[in-house]
Amino acid sequence: MQIQVKDEKMLLAGQWIDAEKSFDVLNPQDNKLIARVPKASKVDMLLAIEKAQEAYEGALSWPTHERIRVLTQTARYITDQKDRYARTIALEGSKTIQEARCEVDRAIQTIQISAEEARRLDGRTINFDQSPGSENKVGYSYRFPIGVVGAITPFNDPLNLVAHKVGPAIASGNAVIVKPASATPLSALLLGEAFMESGLPAGLLSIITGSGREIGETLVTHPSIKMVSFTGGLEAGERIAKLAGLKKISMELGSNSPVIVLNDACLEDAVQSCVSGSFSAVGQNCIGVQRIYVEKACYPIFLENFIQTANLLNVGDKLDDSTDMGPLINEKEAKRVEAWIDEAVSEGANVCCGGKRTGSYIHPTVLTDVPNTATIAQEEIFGPVVLIYPVENVYEAVEKSNDVNYGLQAGIFTSDINKAYYAIKYLHVGGVMVNDSSDYRIDEMPFGGVKGSGLGREGVRSSIKAMSEEKVVSFRLKQPLL
Repeated sequence: MQIQVKDEKMLLAGQWIDAEKSFDVLNPQDNKLIARVPKASKVDMLLAIEKAQEAYEGALSWPTHERIRVLTQTARYITDQKDRYARTIALEGSKTIQEARCEVDRAIQTIQISAEEARRLDGRTINFDQSPGSENKVGYSYRFPIGVVGAITPFNDPLNLVAHKVGPAIASGNAVIVKPASATPLSALLLGEAFMESGLPAGLLSIITGSGREIGETLVTHPSIKMVSFTGGLEAGERIAKLAGLKKISMELGSNSPVIVLNDACLEDAVQSCVSGSFSAVGQNCIGVQRIYVEKACYPIFLENFIQTANLLNVGDKLDDSTDMGPLINEKEAKRVEAWIDEAVSEGANVCCGGKRTGSYIHPTVLTDVPNTATIAQEEIFGPVVLIYPVENVYEAVEKSNDVNYGLQAGIFTSDINKAYYAIKYLHVGGVMVNDSSDYRIDEMPFGGVKGSGLGREGVRSSIKAMSEEKVVSFRLKQPLL
């Protein structure tokens, strides 16, 4: 199918503009050019920040009902053009068209939830008379926007993860500047289009495309940026945290998610959920299943059924409705995953299925007997590879699950509520999914992890709270209230 190459513009303070330079956006499936996008300079970013600060100061009295109206209309705009948005996600990224449609639906919901939560951004009354000497005081607290938010987003959910930063920022009355992943900027630009067409005041949103090395540091360090919201890798997150200093920071930095399957679990359900959790979005999902710990009595049958189910997945053309799994984001990433597989095999791991690379494609891969020293056992794979281990019991499974420097989400399959509660209490993660894989999330729930998985929580309500501050107001009356 012939794809028309488009010369896109970036959104800077309500204006769609070019830059002196541009960069190519390629389809990872065949490496064909699909668009050229402006490569912003430091000067462009500085201008976006200046305009965002001006817009924020000018919108301090922007009423809540107007925020709700813009967010609601934005959701409607995306809904009316759902196919266009889904096709863009599938073309520039790794997702199949079916997965892209699901992402569009989630992005719409994220914006809708942001509109709903905007009306719930409230404070509380304070009983000052609980303190002796304050009988003549009354007051309350309320939340106010922090200012300009800098958002840096990854390639794997190029629309919804941008919506998770922009929606709450607008709902809480902030301005926001997005630096999307260079591999997948088109979906972010489409979100900007939806907001502009829905009447968002100019300057409250900019989508600045370009190299993180050239414009990222400016976004993170500029004094007008009051919060940095970042989703990406641990190494980049650590560098951003050092640069940001005392700014507010929200970071989701990936994972190495475990799932525990006990003897009393429904194995059919566990297999289906774990296969989906391991290989959806080509494993390029921070909460995707990476390690599975199975009690020994059911380990052989679980492993056999898991391999059979994984082998049924259709790997191929992303735009074909029958395709279950497409390519990784580029061949470089595919080669990295291949190298990690080869390293594990050289250290004694067994490849039960997959393990083959063709260009940017890697077939669904199952490894057993992977030593704990292998890179693939300790780091985030971000590819279609899952490690399956036998364990004696839930106690060993939890201990091994915790033995990595990540803790985003985990899953456990069991019919024993006591074992489920043991896992809930002792798994060092930000979320535990009972009788589901780690790969479960709705856009309203608090989302984030511990250890190397990040700082703070996303999810619309959590983000709105992070993107606002609380102010206390106290009135001293002339005499105590009677």
